[in-house]
Amino acid sequence: MGLRKDFLWGGATAANQCEGGISEGGRGLANVDVCPSGSDRNAVITGHMKMLKMDDAHTYPAAEAIDFYHHFKEDIRLFAEMGFKVYRMSIAWTRIFPRGDEEEPNEEGLKFYEEIFKTCRKYKIQPLVTISHFDCPIYLIQKYGGWRSRKMIDFYLHLCEVLFTRFKEYVTYWLTFNEINMILHAPFMGAGIYFEEGENEEQIKYQAAHHELVASALAVRMAHEVNPVNQVGCMFAAGSAYPYTCRPEDVWEALITDQENYFFVDVQARGYYPSYARKRLEKKGVFPKMEPGDEEILRRHPVDFISFSYYNSRCIAAPGSKQEEAEGNLFRSAKNPYLEFSEWGWPIDPLGLRITLNQIYDRYQKPLFIVENGLGAVDIPDENGEIIDDYRITYLKEHIRAMKAAVEEDGVDLIGYTSWAPIDLISAGSGEMRKRYGFIYVDKQEDGSRTMNRSRKKSFYWYKRVIESNGEIL
Repeated sequence: MGLRKDFLWGGATAANQCEGGISEGGRGLANVDVCPSGSDRNAVITGHMKMLKMDDAHTYPAAEAIDFYHHFKEDIRLFAEMGFKVYRMSIAWTRIFPRGDEEEPNEEGLKFYEEIFKTCRKYKIQPLVTISHFDCPIYLIQKYGGWRSRKMIDFYLHLCEVLFTRFKEYVTYWLTFNEINMILHAPFMGAGIYFEEGENEEQIKYQAAHHELVASALAVRMAHEVNPVNQVGCMFAAGSAYPYTCRPEDVWEALITDQENYFFVDVQARGYYPSYARKRLEKKGVFPKMEPGDEEILRRHPVDFISFSYYNSRCIAAPGSKQEEAEGNLFRSAKNPYLEFSEWGWPIDPLGLRITLNQIYDRYQKPLFIVENGLGAVDIPDENGEIIDDYRITYLKEHIRAMKAAVEEDGVDLIGYTSWAPIDLISAGSGEMRKRYGFIYVDKQEDGSRTMNRSRKKSFYWYKRVIESNGEIL
């Protein structure tokens, strides 16, 4: 058996990395808007540098991004030319509720997304919508402290109610939170949390995570009530943890790393806090405070499917081991001597995707959806202005080959694949423009010079053939 005939091929973006237009259409300020480029970015996104407004000393990449706000019709037309069946995108919360706590939504923001969905429909592209993709209104951070406050659940559910009701005709695939496990590594970006001196950071992160988990379960319930056809998934940053050696201490540390990564999905897919998480959090004194009824909410409303991002595997050595460290995103990892690495130091491990797919499916036995996978690289136009990105084609080819093996040979139930990203956009981790992922080149440079013109890379035509053949021609 090959991939299902209705396999959903496409690409994925996030509002804060592509839209721009942060002061247009009545939109309010969000956490991602005030994450600057440069040396202070990591301190801000990890909650260790308080930044709740823009200043003149920093550059803020999300303010303009690639101006999808004004280019979405052109961009979606290009996605359709590649043959997309699905487009994964996110909603900018503050475009719908500028402060986050209003009773009535911003109609101009709703009309903007309705136009996007109508454009997708025109080309027979299904939207897959992430409700919260590293997105929290600044007003709610200032007033309530972001997701550390339980009040966020109600504000989030009000957003969900508006989205599920208003876009019932257009959207049936939803994701509640993007990479929910990133709250442990980038709490300001993931949940609008910054820390005051002396606070118990672990306790705050796990309490905020509990609030998001309850909100996610309640969103699943609401989505099914509004439209029984709705399918709601969770989403986490995946990538199997390999022990650095067969030394039992390394194997144990890798097992713990995987458990920490799967914890959020265990709750969202199985409906309860797993025993290992309870024990460890209680031992650390950071088990979150629960309200009566929380456990019943989690139990009764698990997600319909599990989606995840995969960029690389991780290699784990026991504490005290003196191993060279890989750069790989925000996750700490030893450098795997058997792998090649990207320009940004990320391991390249196609077989790891097959391993990860098998581990997730074995664990949950629910349909899976790969919603991010791609290679960030510096793309330089040649003398003819063309981008010959064979390195990207090779990366994606090998990962799709591994994905197909997981389905065809291992029996994994896979709904679809959306590459990150179909078009160049700003990097979430670094805020850079030069770290490009797209099949479509956007003429915007690191120094701010730009025409915003779009052009097709070599990979554009390659991916078009992949989709046309349902993955048979790689």
